[in-house]
Amino acid sequence: MDFTQVQDLPTGTPQGQQTTMPSSTSETHNQTKTAGAQAPTADLPKQTLFNQRDDINNPHTPDTDGLEQTHFGYKTVNKAEKQARVADVFTSVAKKYDIMNDLMSFGIHRLWKRYAISLSGVRAGQHVLDIAGGTGDLAKVFSREVGKSGHVVLSDINAAMLEVGRERLINAGCNNVDFVLANAETLAPFDDESFDLVTISFGLRNVTDKDAALKSMYRVLKPGGRLLILEFSKPVFEPLSKAYDLYSFTALPMMGKIIANDSESYQYLAESIRMHPDQQTLKQMMQQAGFENCDYHNLTAGIVAVHRGFKA
Repeated sequence: MDFTQVQDLPTGTPQGQQTTMPSSTSETHNQTKTAGAQAPTADLPKQTLFNQRDDINNPHTPDTDGLEQTHFGYKTVNKAEKQARVADVFTSVAKKYDIMNDLMSFGIHRLWKRYAISLSGVRAGQHVLDIAGGTGDLAKVFSREVGKSGHVVLSDINAAMLEVGRERLINAGCNNVDFVLANAETLAPFDDESFDLVTISFGLRNVTDKDAALKSMYRVLKPGGRLLILEFSKPVFEPLSKAYDLYSFTALPMMGKIIANDSESYQYLAESIRMHPDQQTLKQMMQQAGFENCDYHNLTAGIVAVHRGFKA
C-alpha cells in the first residue's frame, strides 16, 4: 500500500511495521524507489524499506544553487554539500546522542524540553509533528498527551537518528506514533494544514535554508496551530557567554572524543550553535514566514530559547 495522505498513515498496526527507513546503503534506497516501496517480506527479516512517502531529497544541488555557499559550523561550503555533511555528523553521534546530551548539559536539557512541552498546549485528539525529533524525547510525551484519538509523527532527515527514536518509542509502548524520513525544508510527505502542533528541538540550526523550513512548517500547520522551536541561542549575560564559549570549545570536543570517539562532530555542534540566529533574529524570521503572536522565552540566561508562533 502506498500512503499519499497524512490521514492515511496506519495507526492500528504494531509500531515499526510502517516505519519508512533504509536498512543500510544508497543502493537499498534506489532499489526500493524502483520497486515501489514494497513492505518487508519474510526474505528480508531485518530490512526496513523506504516508503514512497519519504522525502529526504536534497533541495540544494549544483543545478538549483550553483556555487552558492553557506556555513557548516565555521567552515564555508557549497549549499549542495551541507546536507550530506550534517548527515555524517548525526550518523556518527546517533548511538551516543542521549548520553552525550545528559553529559553536555548536566541533565538540564530535560528541563528545557519539559518547559517547551508546557508551552505546547497539546491536547487529546490532536495531531503533532515533531521535526528533527531524533531519539524521541518530545514525541514520547506527546504520544501520551494526545492519547488514542490523537496522532504523533516523529520525523527526522537522518535514518540513524530516527532508528534510535523508533526503537525507543516502540519499547515504551507508544502505539500512536509513526516514523517518517523527511527534509525540514520541504516537509514533502505532509499535506497542507495537517497538524495542530509542529515542534523542532535542537534541529533548526542544522537546516541549510531555515527560511524555507519555517515556511514549510507554516504550510503543514492547521489554522490556529502553533509552532515551537527549542534551540540554543545567545546568552544574555556577557560573563556567562565567555564561560560558555570556553566550555563549548574545550569540554564538548573532549567529551565527544572520550564517550563517542568523535571530537570533530562535537566541534561542529559547538560551532553551529554560534552560527545560529539570535533570539530576536529568529523571531523576525518566524514573522516573515507568516507566524503571528511570536514570542520567545530565554532559558538558562539565554543559552537556550523557546520560540513560539501561531498560524492565523
